[in-house]
Amino acid sequence: MPLLTYQGVVYPAQCDAMGHMNVQYYIAAFDQSLWHLMAAAGYSADWIKDRREGWADRRYEIDFRQELPVGSLFEIQSSVVKVGHTSLTTRHTLTNKADGALCAELLAVSVYFDLAARQSLPLPAAIVAAAGNLVEPS
Repeated sequence: MPLLTYQGVVYPAQCDAMGHMNVQYYIAAFDQSLWHLMAAAGYSADWIKDRREGWADRRYEIDFRQELPVGSLFEIQSSVVKVGHTSLTTRHTLTNKADGALCAELLAVSVYFDLAARQSLPLPAAIVAAAGNLVEPS
C-alpha cells in the first residue's frame, strides 16, 4: 500500500509563464517524498555522516498528466516497485487534492551509495526487509 510521503501547495513563485507549477518544483517535491520513503524503508539520514552512506538517483522517468495552477493543494503517495541488490525502484504519484486527479507520476531507480568511494553498495539487510514490506501489490 502506498505511503503518504509529501503534501504541498503551489505558490505563485513556483509557476512558469503559462501559469502552472514549473517542472523544477515537481522534481523538488518528488525528491522530498523519496527521502520519506527511504526513511520508512529503514534508512536514517544520520548514515550520511555516521557511515558515509546515502543514495544516488540513477534514473527518473516522469509522466506529466495534468497541470497544477497556483493555489492547488497536492500530495504524493509512494511505494517500492522492486528491491534490487544495490538499488530500490520506487513509484511516486502526485495528485491534486481538490479532485484526486493524477497530475504526475515518477518511477525512480535509486542506488545505495558509498559517499567516500563514490560507488554502489549492497543494500543493508534492514533496508531489504523493510523495503520488502513496502512493495506495491502486483
